[in-house]
Amino acid sequence: MTARPILELRAAVRARVRGVFDRLGFVEVDTPVLSQEVLPEAHIDPIAVPLDGGSVRFLQASPEALMKRLLATGAGPIYQFARSFRAGERGRQHDVEFVLVEWYAPGTDLAAAADLLARLCGAALGTAGIERVSCRDAFLTHAGIDPLAAPLAEMLAAVARAGLELPAGTATVGEQARWDRAFEILLAEAVQPRLGHARPTLLEDWPVSQAAFARLDPAGRSARRFELFVRGVELANGWEEETSREVIAARIAAANAARAADGRPRLPEPERLLAAHGDAMPDGVGAALGFDRLVMLAAGADSIDAVRCFSSTDA
Repeated sequence: MTARPILELRAAVRARVRGVFDRLGFVEVDTPVLSQEVLPEAHIDPIAVPLDGGSVRFLQASPEALMKRLLATGAGPIYQFARSFRAGERGRQHDVEFVLVEWYAPGTDLAAAADLLARLCGAALGTAGIERVSCRDAFLTHAGIDPLAAPLAEMLAAVARAGLELPAGTATVGEQARWDRAFEILLAEAVQPRLGHARPTLLEDWPVSQAAFARLDPAGRSARRFELFVRGVELANGWEEETSREVIAARIAAANAARAADGRPRLPEPERLLAAHGDAMPDGVGAALGFDRLVMLAAGADSIDAVRCFSSTDA
């Protein structure tokens, strides 16, 4: 395919997405690609860029940290098309450099997020409506297990029943890490491929250990996190935001501990991001959508390379 049809398709999908946000009163923003801070996550490796004088900046894996700092200054509802970078990621639906559509909607909840995602999918993909399913129901249906109640032994049994195996080296990590890896492989191999075929599916109410930076429900039994699937493809993820500085600091420390247990280097604590949390940080929803995957789905393709003029291997 020549470049022109790809460029036109990407521009058309971008315009449809931008139109949804603009009509809802969001402001489009841009944040630095290089930053002194990076948000530590257990399974995402950022790219460090050494500068003259021995200092280091990080290419951002997502604009989350910087957009949240804008929220704390009263930015209101914001979105952006962000160039994002993650080391070691290359495949049909992954690359070292890619585009995220990320947004933050203060004062909203999961119901509003579902409505917005339905609008985005309708505009970009021509779908109608959205299906909302809990992690509990999806796992019971497709993996025969309730992840909100099952101990490690039952999770491992479910993995075996599905004909799957945990990654090499899992036996050497702690019990919680083994549980999380069992959850993640069941999600990726048994649950995800079956979601989002009739219409986009929002998977909600995640196990607490999978909260990331989501707040927990009032009973503390699940996290107010969600992921969106279309035709078996993970398209977006997000959550109702945890705003407590102490809770976010504890989760960052846990992410760094998981990185160390997995043989990854610990990352510096993002002091400016933590300082933005607390009274100044509004409640609400934050989410990120893979723009390249969205265009891939719009084109009916099975690889993001089919809808990009350059990849990390030929740029």
